[in-house]
Parts: sequence; C-alpha cells; structure tokens
Amino acid sequence: MEDLEDAGEKSSFVVGLIENRAKEVGVAAIDLRSASLHLSQYIETSSSYQNTKTILQFYDPMVIIVPPNKLAADGMVGISELVDKFCTSTRKVIVSRSYFDDTRGAVLVKNLAAKEPSALGLDTYYKQYYLCFGAAAATVKWTEAEKGVIITNHSLSVTFNGSFGHMNIDTTSVQNLEIIEPLQSTLCGTNNRKRSLFQMLKATRIVGGTRLLRANLLQPPKDIETINARLDCLDELMSNEQLFFGLSQALRKFPKETDRVLCHFCFKPKKVTNGVLAIDNARKSQILISSIILLKTALDALPLLSKVLKDAKCFLLTNIYKSVCENEKYASIRKRIGEVIDEDVLHTRVPFVARTQQCFAVKAGIDGLLDIARRSFCDTSEAIHNLANKYREDYKLPNLKIPFNNRQGFYFSIPQKDINGKLPSKFIQVVKHGNNIHCSTLELASLNVRNKSAAKECYTRTELCLEELMDAIRQDVSVLTLLAEVLCLLDMIVNSFANMISTKPVDQYTRPQFSYDGPLAIDSGRHPILESIHNEFIPNNIFLSEASNMVIVMGPNMSGKSTYRQQICLIIILAQIGCYIPARFATVRIVDRIFTRMGTMDNLESNSSTFMMEMKETAFIMQNVSPRSLIVMDELGRATSSSDGFAIAWSCCEHLLSVKAYTIFATHMENLSELATIYPNVKILHFHVDIKNNRMDFKFQLKDGPRHVPHYGLKLAGVAGLPSSVIETAKSITAKITEKEVRRMKINSLQYNDIQMVYRVAQRLMCLKYSNQDEDSIREALQGLKESILNGSL
Repeated sequence: MEDLEDAGEKSSFVVGLIENRAKEVGVAAIDLRSASLHLSQYIETSSSYQNTKTILQFYDPMVIIVPPNKLAADGMVGISELVDKFCTSTRKVIVSRSYFDDTRGAVLVKNLAAKEPSALGLDTYYKQYYLCFGAAAATVKWTEAEKGVIITNHSLSVTFNGSFGHMNIDTTSVQNLEIIEPLQSTLCGTNNRKRSLFQMLKATRIVGGTRLLRANLLQPPKDIETINARLDCLDELMSNEQLFFGLSQALRKFPKETDRVLCHFCFKPKKVTNGVLAIDNARKSQILISSIILLKTALDALPLLSKVLKDAKCFLLTNIYKSVCENEKYASIRKRIGEVIDEDVLHTRVPFVARTQQCFAVKAGIDGLLDIARRSFCDTSEAIHNLANKYREDYKLPNLKIPFNNRQGFYFSIPQKDINGKLPSKFIQVVKHGNNIHCSTLELASLNVRNKSAAKECYTRTELCLEELMDAIRQDVSVLTLLAEVLCLLDMIVNSFANMISTKPVDQYTRPQFSYDGPLAIDSGRHPILESIHNEFIPNNIFLSEASNMVIVMGPNMSGKSTYRQQICLIIILAQIGCYIPARFATVRIVDRIFTRMGTMDNLESNSSTFMMEMKETAFIMQNVSPRSLIVMDELGRATSSSDGFAIAWSCCEHLLSVKAYTIFATHMENLSELATIYPNVKILHFHVDIKNNRMDFKFQLKDGPRHVPHYGLKLAGVAGLPSSVIETAKSITAKITEKEVRRMKINSLQYNDIQMVYRVAQRLMCLKYSNQDEDSIREALQGLKESILNGSL
C-alpha cells in the first residue's frame, strides 16, 4: 500500500462497476485506507446515469474497474463509456468479464468480512444483490494482484447499500448548492474568497476526519437517533469548555495518518524472493516499520484521550469511552509492541529524523546483523556531517547547511550572499532555490549511496524482526478499525463542528429539532457561507407542512431568490449531519433526497439546448421524487415558447403537489401565483422591493403573498439601454395582459374559498399535532382557532 504513503487527502477507493440489461448496476468500493468494502446495487432510473454519477462523486475513486463489453439497456450509453466521459482524470481498468463472478464474490465477502457472516445476512443478500458480489470479486482480485498483497481474513468492514441509510444528493445538486466546490471563488470588488460548505467546515486534523466530513456532506444520515447523538455531543462540548479543549489537545497527539496505518495490517504482502525486487522490498519494509511506529504513537496517545472522556455525560462520548478507552486489547497490543520496539521511538514527519527512528525502531541486541547495519548507518551519517564541517572551514562558508529529503538524500544549502564570485568546481548539481544555492559533491554523493544502502539493510532486517509482532497485531485488527473510526468521528465533531460554532458570536447557531413526518420550519435562517462575507445578512423564514407543501417564491431579478433557495438546502444538510445551524429556531422533517434545478446553459458536447437541459434535469426529478424529498426549482420553462413553458411549469407543480414532496419553486411567471387560488396547499411568497425615484431598492426580505412590482423587467431593460419608445410600448402591452389575469384570479378566489378555509384549519391542526406545547397551551390555541372560524377572520 506504499502508494498511500504520501497520498494525503487524495482518494484511496478502488471501485468496480457492472450492469445488466435490466438497468441494474452493481457497485463494489474497497477503501485501501480504512480497510472497508462498500457494496450497493440499484436500478438506474436515468439514461444519463445520474445515480451512478452520484455514487462515483461520493467515492471519488483512484481506479475504476469495468468489464470490456457493454450490456447497457436501450437508450443508455453503458458503464464503460460513462467512466470515459464523467471520470476523465480517473484511471480506468478493463478486466475480463470472468473476473465478475458473483458466486466467488459471495464467498470472498463472507471470508473477508470482519463481522460474523450470520450478522451480514449473506444468504438473504446473495440472490437479490448478485451484481455487487460480482463487482466485489473483480475489485478484490484486481487489488490483490496490482498491489501484491493478500487481504487478511475477517479484516474488512463490509457494508451493504450504505447510501440507502443516507440522504441522496445528485451530482447536479452538489454543484448547484456549492457543497464541495464554489461556483465562483472570488467575489467581484472584494478581497473575500467565497468558499464551499466543505471548505468552511474543513478544520479537521486527521486525514480520515476530512474524508468523513466530505462523505457526510455528500450523503447526510437519515437516522434521527444518530443525528441527535451527535447534537447531544455538541451540546456538551459547547457547555463544557474543559472537555472541548481537552479533546482538542488529545486529538493533536494522534498522528495525522492514524487511519491509514490500518491497511498495513489488513493487507499482508506476498512473499517475493526475487533479488530484482530488493529495492521495492526495502521501500515496503520502510513503510511497514513506519506503520508500527505510527501505531505505537497512536496507542501512546490513548491514555490522555481516556482521561478527557472519563467524565463525559453524552451517549456518544460515554460509548466511545466504554468501547475504546476501557478495551484491554489496546493495552495488550501496546505491550507487545513495547517488547520489540524501543520506548523512545515516536512518529515524526521530519525526513531524516523519521529515517533514523525507523532504523533504530527495534530494540538493540535482538538481531546481530541489524546492529551491524545500524553501525554502518551511524558511521556514514557522521561522516557526512564531518564533511560539511570541513567544507565550512576550507571554503569559508559558515552558513552552509546540510538538509535531507527522501528523494535526494543529503545535499548542501548555501546562502547566495555568502558566495563571493563562483562556487569551487568541486560543487556539482548546482541549483538556485530562492535566496539559497543547493548543490552536492562527489564525496557527498558517495557517502549518500553508502548511507542509503545501510538504511535499506536496517529496514530489511527490522522487518524480519517484526514478522511475529505483525501476525499478533493482525489477530486484533478489528479493534484498530474501531479506533480509526472513532478518531475520525471525534475529529469531525470536535475540530470541525464545535470549532466552527465556537468562532461565531453567541447564539448565532442553534440546535435543530427533527421528525419523520412533521413540518419544515426555520425561523430567521441565514446562508452559512454568505453570512461570513456580508456583515448585514438579512435572515428569512420557511414553513412547509403536509397541508402546505409548496412555496412559490416571486420577486425581481437580484432580489435574493437564489440565495434563499440555496440557504434552505444548506441548513438542512448541516442539520442532518448533526451540526448546529445558522437560525433562531428550526424543526426539520428528515429529507431522503434533495433535488435542485437551477441555472440555464447549453451543453454543446451533448448537442443539448438550454431547454433540453432543463427538461432532462426535470425528468430526472419527476422519475425519482418521493414524499420525503425536498425539491428546489428555479424558473422552469422559460427557455421555450411562453405558452408551452408556462404549461410545463404549471403541470410540474401539480405533479409535485400530488406527490406531497416539499417544494420551493422560484419563478418570474406571475400567472403561476394563480395556483394558490386553486390549490390550498400552495403558498405564495415574495421578496420585498421598494420603488424610489423609479429605481428598485432591494430589501432581501421575504414576505407573504404575491406582490406585483410594476414593470421591474422593463425598468432593468431601461437601465440596460433599451430605447424609451420600446419600453413605453411594452408597458401598454403588459398592462392589458395583467388586467385579464387579475380578473381571472378574483373568480378563482371566490370559487375555491370554502376549500381554502378547510385547508387552513387543517394546517393549524397539523401544526398543533407536532408541537411540543403543554396541554393548556394547546387548548388555548384550539379555542383561538374556533373563534377565528366563527368570526371569519382565519
């Protein structure tokens, strides 16, 4: 797994994909960093493979494995071509279809799964999800062959259909909502750089914590118990400063790469005796030693974490304390390591210090040949430093330094100001680097070779001494997996969520409440990203319920509609990942999917016009929407003829009303406000605009009901320079059209008045049903409702 050594936050997933003619897709994703296998199988509902794109964006794989021939359903391009078009920067590997053997895959998964086979219910999954087992067989076989390893039995954490327990956000919505990357990074006329939600929250210290944060933002959990456990933890951190700072300090003691160390215990290298591979073997030995040192450092940091968590009260932290801090297996592993590894050895990122630690990791006297190799390593290291002292005196270079990196070894660094004229001819490979000159000499190069050779001999001998220790650790690999998962979760909650909230003014962020069937109500919500850029951000509310499940937002261009739509979605995502939200109060109905349709542009590559792109996105929403979805739609139907566009927008709204999904629909079509006169579960809102001296003053404040800002489009057209005669003619035309619309809406209001009244009563009753008020308050509210009905003032 040496390619992960310097991978940083890059992906470590290998994904296998296969499909059949019934539009079913099987996915197997093996994470080489955290030793986990994720399997899923689903019916692809979109000819453009939106569900598969979403999964690929979630895993962000470094390798995708596909079969050679495509078995795509009619009208679909096939998995192989999808990877070529959508994952251009990802390595694609085509393997024989015989690799995708579902029978072999089921056996492999049963053998490799860390959990008990009976707990996985493989017999139940096998017949239903045969495609993902085929993908698993290909993925595991390719990984073992390519990486030269054997995966240890019962070492992988296996999950089935993980995405079904989480909110699904398609790739288009991820871009529209700026979850991972901002659409525009720099705001015109300011020095502020606009950030995405991920960049705003990214204060994690462990690499796995950063990747867990990204995964949660792309697929927030749907389980209220999980979400509330995280929020309870945040409550305690925010009210207990000692616990918050104690956990922050304890997490600093764990190396950044702690989660990565697991793969070296789950993946056992194949034995290779060929001398040609000696160099490669030395590198593998070095990484293995580094992993042992890193594991020792992490286990050394556990007592401090235990001390901090001992008095924690919330379920999540007490559960971590019981399952990790009180687990004797960690002390047992640490004791076994202490028998072989020197007590003073600690993980470090400084190259030469790290190399020295690796060479001297094993205690002296265990292996005679290792002690000889160490002596040679020390002698050459000392000779190199003596050579540097000699050059300082001989060539009058008092500031000559001798840095080290893994690629070059030792080299000289001389400040340019110390060099009078040219460097002596003895110095070779001269390179200017800032205000310094980097160079070497033949003597140094010779000593570097000897030093490197001695280090390699140390690594090889050290690995032989560690074989027994490695086998012992592999027996308890599941507890190491647990430790990595716990550290990543704590890193996300403490360093990301709690840290972000603690930097905000008091009471700016509040804890949301949740239900599976209640309303979505946000009081004084703010945009989590933009509020840090605009000091005087105007908060706005939202209320959606079963009795009022569609909001149509109207207002002139630039009045705040797009910001509002994005704001609602980001607040819901923040709430469902278990974080506080920027609002005075919020109760959230758990959302299973977020759909957005925003923006207009042609797609020349696929020969699709703006209207065709609109229709494809809308079709995907209509095919996949469920009663628990949240749909946020920008203007629909404006890219075709006005009559057809209005008809499509109207019929789409009617369809969404029948599904009972919560919908926020922004439009400039004032005719759509007529929906509220016919359907009582439609609410019209508008962004307030004042007209002063024939100019618009945007207040960015949402208010009830439709408000006709006269001729705002014509005002903007006038600002753009359209001739005044054209503007006047347009005014007279629009006045006649508006007069007919107002007359028709009055007729509708009279016709549907009774049903509107019944719906308003039902809506109030639904709100009382899900409220947390006491019995007396509810009785008082019911009495007030009764009086309003009798007075006709409801």
